[in-house]
Amino acid sequence: MNNLSTPLEKPTLRILSLGAGVQSTVLALMAAKGEIGPMPDCAIFADTMYEPIGVYEHLNWLKKELPFPVYRVSIGDIKQDSLNGVNKSGTKFVAMPLFTKAGGMGMRQCTNDYKIQPLRKKTRELLGLKYREKSKGLVAETWIGISWDEMQRMKESRDQFIHNRFPLIELEMRRYQCLSWFEKHYPGRVLAKSACIACPFHNNDLWRDMKVNDPVSFEDAVDFDKKIRNLPSYKEEQYVHRSCKPLDEVDFDNAEDKGQLSFLDECDGMCGV
Repeated sequence: MNNLSTPLEKPTLRILSLGAGVQSTVLALMAAKGEIGPMPDCAIFADTMYEPIGVYEHLNWLKKELPFPVYRVSIGDIKQDSLNGVNKSGTKFVAMPLFTKAGGMGMRQCTNDYKIQPLRKKTRELLGLKYREKSKGLVAETWIGISWDEMQRMKESRDQFIHNRFPLIELEMRRYQCLSWFEKHYPGRVLAKSACIACPFHNNDLWRDMKVNDPVSFEDAVDFDKKIRNLPSYKEEQYVHRSCKPLDEVDFDNAEDKGQLSFLDECDGMCGV
């Protein structure tokens, strides 16, 4: 067992961080079947409100399969907030890691603001802790669906009231083994690809798949890409694709455009964290 993934003997709560992608879905279903334990008290899905429709359909199916509640939390619509330049309350600039022709990517605040913080807030609420209140010995064991081949993504929580656990690491399960497990138990069912529709970390394979198999989402991403080009909140032209070309002009089969960064397939629960 990895030293970063040690189950607590008596946590106040066991909470599963659910991204609705491959690993966290399999983790939740294995827990439901008693293959990983003890049973979580609940799961939390942090909703950016900008996922493909297939993710929400999958989430609704998954909620029916699980014997524990799934809480859906959100601080707002990341697409609209990004176009507005500030969050829903108007108190914080929204930064997505977009590309510029000057090179590099912008700051990535979106993971923290739209995934991690809503999860932390809901965990506090479930523990009965007020904002900034000390843990008083209360602690939530948070299960995160990172697989063996993504071990470098493991991190300890900086919060006293959260203890991160990585059950798939404990089982030495890789992503392909998670897929095999799901196909064995739910033959014919297709898993959703969990990530914001216009996430700059999509690789060309994912963009190509979206363009062919989910044209509605692709057109949404194209629309977003056009609208971010000259936003007053940014000093330079912004692009969703690393080629710094309009998304609807990118040849996803062209070798020069390959190499788009990737969060090892999906934003599974904590968007690369």
